[in-house]
Parts: sequence; structure tokens; C-alpha cells
Amino acid sequence: TSFSTPKKKKRDDGMREHVTGCARSEGYYKIDKKDKLKYLNNSRAFAEEPPADTQVRTCLLRSEQRRLLSSFTGSCDSDLLKFNQLKFRKKKLKFCKSHIHDWGLFAMEPIAADEMVIEYVGQNIRQVIADMREKRYEDEGIGSSYMFRVDHDTIIDATKCGNFARFINHSCNPNCYAKVITVESQKKIVIYSKQHINVNEEITYDYKFPIEDVKIPCLCGSENCRGTLN
Repeated sequence: TSFSTPKKKKRDDGMREHVTGCARSEGYYKIDKKDKLKYLNNSRAFAEEPPADTQVRTCLLRSEQRRLLSSFTGSCDSDLLKFNQLKFRKKKLKFCKSHIHDWGLFAMEPIAADEMVIEYVGQNIRQVIADMREKRYEDEGIGSSYMFRVDHDTIIDATKCGNFARFINHSCNPNCYAKVITVESQKKIVIYSKQHINVNEEITYDYKFPIEDVKIPCLCGSENCRGTLN
């Protein structure tokens, strides 16, 4: 039994029309250069000139993105942008012995004013748990507990699980300050620079302890030192 090869027909637009309706069932055949160029030109023109409604939608989308970006960066949520930048590009810091008290945190690169320096990381706990832990830390002989109050109900405990931020010492004339920001409905404490910080300069902020009868001596050594932390 012999099979006759179906003849290939051409359409008016120059594209080849398959007799069987499927190119795979007809095998391989060479395309003329004229037909190939015509096909390529048609495809290129279609790709370069999208439909008018697509162009309109693209322009509207881009303008909407620009509007949202400008409103986002101009609002108070600029802290969120800075926080994201801090996550991807952390400041170069080191901890070593401090002349203020025990260990301290120092800059390993110049830090400009109003920059996020580091996030204060730890466990979020309630006031009741904080009171229990503080007593337990005293019984265990832990001289310092690293607890930072976020609000009336929440405290960050970095005593046993934290980062370098817990080594930051107090100063009555600090070069940084602490600020509470909200990221994805969660409050976080971030240390900001008040002024330009040089390389090897110690990072400090005011602890702002409440005034109490039992005083904690301050050893910051600044000109306007209050003498006590509380």
C-alpha cells in the first residue's frame, strides 16, 4: 500500500495551510525564505504594536504604581521602608569592652543621622511574665536583665535570646534614640541615629528609666550626665 504525500496549500496571507489540519501528521518540509520573512515580519509587527486597550491598561497601571509609591514614601510608613532596607542591608556593628559599662556596641562604618541602626530583638512577653523572669534572673545570679518596654502590656526580653542591640549602653547625651514602629501589625523597637556616628564610636541611647528611690549610678561620663539612670 502506498501513501501519497498531501500537497501543502498556501493561504492568502502567505502562511502555509496544513491539509490534515496538523503539522505533525505531515512530516517535515522546508519553508521558503520569502514565506519565513513574511511570517517573521508579521510576528514582529504584532509584538511591537499591542492592542490599544492593552496600552491604556499598562499606562494606567504604571501611573497607579507611581501614585501609590509617592504616597507611600511620603507618609509615616517611611519607617517601614527603612526597616525593610535595614533587613537587607544591616549596619556593620561590633560589640566589645566599653568604658561606660562592661560590654558596648560600636559602629564599624560611618552612620548618617536619622538612620535605622539596629532592631532590638527578643521575646515579646506580658508584664506578669516580665516580673516573674526578673525575679528568676536575680535568683540565677544574672546581674543584668535586658528588658525593653514596648507599651503598657508588652515587653521585649532579650536577656537570653536577643541580638547585639542588648549591648547598647545608656548615655545622658546619646547619639541614638529608640523608637517603636509597627510592621505587619506587630510593634518593634528600632534604634535610630540622632546624629552622624563615626567609625569605632560607641552606640548609646537614653534608657529613660522611671524615677525610683533606689538609684542606679550612671557612668556615661558625658558633660550633662544626670548621675543616675533613674
